[in-house]
Amino acid sequence: MRLDVLTIFPEYLEPLNVSLVGKARARGQLDVQVHDLRAWARDRHHTVDDTPYGGGPGMVMKTEPWGEALDTTLADGYENGAHDPVLVVPTPSGRPFTQECAVALSARPWLIFTPARYEGIDRRVMDEYATRLPVHEVSIGDYVLAGGEAAVLVVTEAVVRLLPGVLGNAESHRDDSFAPGAMADLLEGPVYTKPPEWRGREIPEVLLSGHHGRIARWRRDEALRRTSAHRPDLIERCDPSALDKKDRETLSILGWAPGPDGRFWRRPDAVEE
Repeated sequence: MRLDVLTIFPEYLEPLNVSLVGKARARGQLDVQVHDLRAWARDRHHTVDDTPYGGGPGMVMKTEPWGEALDTTLADGYENGAHDPVLVVPTPSGRPFTQECAVALSARPWLIFTPARYEGIDRRVMDEYATRLPVHEVSIGDYVLAGGEAAVLVVTEAVVRLLPGVLGNAESHRDDSFAPGAMADLLEGPVYTKPPEWRGREIPEVLLSGHHGRIARWRRDEALRRTSAHRPDLIERCDPSALDKKDRETLSILGWAPGPDGRFWRRPDAVEE
C-alpha cells in the first residue's frame, strides 16, 4: 500500500515511523510519503490560507497550494506504479470512521490524506478531485481538533494493522471490537495475563480451566456485559439472528428484553452496572 500525507506540519507524522506502522514501512509493506504543503505556496511567506468569503472567524486553506500539491502527488504516484488512489479527508463534518470503513480502506492500494488546519479547506478542492477519484470525508469523533494530523494517525493505524502480514498473528484482528461479524459487533471483554494473582486480585477461574467452550462462553458474556454498560446502542441495533439462546439469557439478566421485531431494548427497571 502507498500512503501520501499532505500537511503543513510534517513533523506531526513522525509516529508513522514507530510501532506496527513503522515495522510495515521497514518491511516494505507500506510506502509512506509525507509532503509539506507549504512547498506549493508561491509567495515568500509560504501562505496557505486566507480570509473566508462571506466573513466569519478564522482562516480558510487556499485552493492553489492544495491543487498543485495533489496534482504533483498523483502524478508522482502514477509514475511510480501506484494506482486506484482514494482521497481521505479528516474532518469533523465527515461520516463517522468505523471499523467497517477501515476494512474498506485497507483493500485500497493507495490512500492520500489531506489533514486541514484553521477552518478547513476551500470546498472547491474536494469538489474538483471528487470528479477524478473517490473522496472519503471521515470523522474520528464528535469533537474538534486543532488539525487533522491526529486523525491521520488514527485512521492509518486502524487501516495498516489490517494489511496481510502486518500483525504477527493473522487472526488477531478478527475478534476486535467492531470487527465486521465479530461477536455480533460487540465490544471486547477484559483480558488477563501472568501472574495469576496481583495485589490480591486473581484472574477469573474459568480462564484456568482449560475448557475452551466455557472460556468462549465467558468471553462472550463479558463482551455483552461491557457493551451493555458502555455502548448500549450497539445492542439496540444488533441483528437478533446474531444472538444465540445463551446471549439472550445474559441480556435478560443485564436488563434487556426483545421487542416485537426481535431487537433488544433496555427495560425501564434495568439497573446499570
